[in-house]
Amino acid sequence: MNATRSLTAFAALNGALAVLIGAFAAHGAAPEVKALLTTGGHYQMVHAVLALVCAIWPGRSRLVGLAGWLAAGGGMVFCLSLAAIGLLGLPIMGAVAPVGGVLMIAAWLLVLVAALRSASTVA
Repeated sequence: MNATRSLTAFAALNGALAVLIGAFAAHGAAPEVKALLTTGGHYQMVHAVLALVCAIWPGRSRLVGLAGWLAAGGGMVFCLSLAAIGLLGLPIMGAVAPVGGVLMIAAWLLVLVAALRSASTVA
């Protein structure tokens, strides 16, 4: 499987997991857990879409590919750490959630750099 297909598949897995977590938050989670799951699912879905955009980016560079993997990985780490806090009662995972956040921020910054590089090569 090539890198583009792998990233697309991982983005799809993230999207499916985000829907699953969001549905559970809406229909089965205790009120005190609902906010954690909703937040995690939201960020995971947004970053699954970003990863998919990176996978299909025209003339995709290694920088864009890396951004996609950071988005998908960061979204999953962030979401699953919030789920572990809420569903498993593991407050130690609160130390892991920021790692996912940093990965997601890095993904957006790499997309910014890639977009600026693309604009400078066209101009």
